[in-house]
Amino acid sequence: MGDVDEMGSNPLTPRTASVASTPPISAPPSQLHSPSLSRSPLLSPADHIQPANKTPKNSTPWTRTPASVASTPPISAPPSQLHSPSLSRSPLLSSADHIQPANKTPKNSTPRIRTPRFITPLGSPIRRALKLTRLDPHDAWLPITESRNGNAYYAAFHTLCSGIGIQALVLPIAFTVLGWTWGIINLTVTFIWQLYTLYLLVQLHESTETGMRYSRYMQLCGATFGEKLAKWLALFPIMYLSAGTCVALIIIGGSTSKMFFDLVCGGTCTAEPPTTVEWFLIFTSAAVLLSQLPNLNSIAGVSLTGAITAVGYCTLIWVVSVVKGRLPGVSYDPVKGTTEVTRIFDVLNALGIIAFAFRGHNLILEIQATMPSDEKHPSRVPMWKGVKVAYTLIAMCLFPLAIGGYWAYGQMIPKDGSMLTALFAFHGQDTSQIILGLTSLFVIINALSSFQIYAMPTFDDMESLFVRRRKKALPWWLRAILRAVFGYVCFFVAVAIPFVSSLAGLVGGIALPVTLAYPCFMWLKVKKPKVFSPTWWLNWVLGVLGMALSGVLIAAGLYVIIDTGLEVSFFNPR
Repeated sequence: MGDVDEMGSNPLTPRTASVASTPPISAPPSQLHSPSLSRSPLLSPADHIQPANKTPKNSTPWTRTPASVASTPPISAPPSQLHSPSLSRSPLLSSADHIQPANKTPKNSTPRIRTPRFITPLGSPIRRALKLTRLDPHDAWLPITESRNGNAYYAAFHTLCSGIGIQALVLPIAFTVLGWTWGIINLTVTFIWQLYTLYLLVQLHESTETGMRYSRYMQLCGATFGEKLAKWLALFPIMYLSAGTCVALIIIGGSTSKMFFDLVCGGTCTAEPPTTVEWFLIFTSAAVLLSQLPNLNSIAGVSLTGAITAVGYCTLIWVVSVVKGRLPGVSYDPVKGTTEVTRIFDVLNALGIIAFAFRGHNLILEIQATMPSDEKHPSRVPMWKGVKVAYTLIAMCLFPLAIGGYWAYGQMIPKDGSMLTALFAFHGQDTSQIILGLTSLFVIINALSSFQIYAMPTFDDMESLFVRRRKKALPWWLRAILRAVFGYVCFFVAVAIPFVSSLAGLVGGIALPVTLAYPCFMWLKVKKPKVFSPTWWLNWVLGVLGMALSGVLIAAGLYVIIDTGLEVSFFNPR
């Protein structure tokens, strides 16, 4: 009892036991000083932590802490949200639960929040998605990017239609110079090489650093090499691969239409058949009518039709040739020129023919641009799925066509023709007219379909001139006129220069960097792999080798044309 009396005689002092029993706030100590915490609705006014006065700590008198602090429950918000300015406007708690802010807080310690509500730490995924899909405002008015609802199926249709065509039918001609072993080796290496560069282009389509989507090959070249250098390096090859391919398709489609008419009509028709020029005009008119479809996504069905017919006629040609067997007296000895120089250039020209068989890289970025893209679902994933399916089918067509065609015809395949020419020349009499007619019809339909996708970059360029100057979409009637003008200009060139298909080796050399070299250099410039790493070495070797190969192929193509001669027939298509 004496102890109790002694304790009772001491003066009373404020006890801090109630503070000691306060449960810990579930946030780091550094966050308790956050200005935004003073506006949090998670605590009631009675639960506020009173800020310290401006008096130094050593002279601050002890302030009695209310007993209600002892019953304050832990804050259940994650620590990262305690800093969020938008938390003060959260409807989760009532207004009576707000923490009272400190008196006369200096303005520099609590900056005014001007950020929209959704752009907070909670909204950062939205911010990144908006950054990733930052687009040119004019893209919504241009045919390539007007519609962005594509998918992996559309990508497969477009890639297959643009990646396989009539140029594959000249592959056996390259084998007549290279022979079995080197022909197969070069075809395999080129296929793997171009598939790798196509993969690079798919990965380069969108940049997570700048947030840009490079929807056109020239746009990516300009961003990588600079506008002036890009025009020198890639403008002419890309223009040829677009407009030049359309000219070649008019020649092929018109000539095959004439063959189809003669096959179907035979000697039973009393009407005079159209001339070759008139067949060119008929084909061009059909292509112009089909080109009125507004954008790249709208021709997905056309590309599907073109892909099916391409696989169809390639399969029919090599199957019929193999089933009919080898021609009597066929030889597989490589053709050798009279001099060493001639033999070297013949080999290089054959390599150019193989390179020319792989096309479509100038359209890959445009095809990928038709797909939606965000951070969680980037467009490169469905695009690469479509590409893998398309190139599996392309390999199943090109390799049997080259190997089977060379096995069936050997050195007897026409030098200025193709597998289609050989089929009609050697098996026109002993093959069903239905098979021959169906093959010709497939070639015509594929040429019409391919015209649409190869003309689309040119349509896009023409319309962009109007859009960027007038800041509005091109009227439908002006779009129809421009596309019709382009189609009939291609018709005029096809009639004026009908021998353009004989320049396959030369053209293959000119366009080769677009397929095999430029993607490697663009990958090095954009991705900046570690110096002397395997990826760095691989892209440098392939890029330099592609440029060197392009130079020698151009020289070889010119030499072969000069040495063997070229049957020039201006304004006289046959």
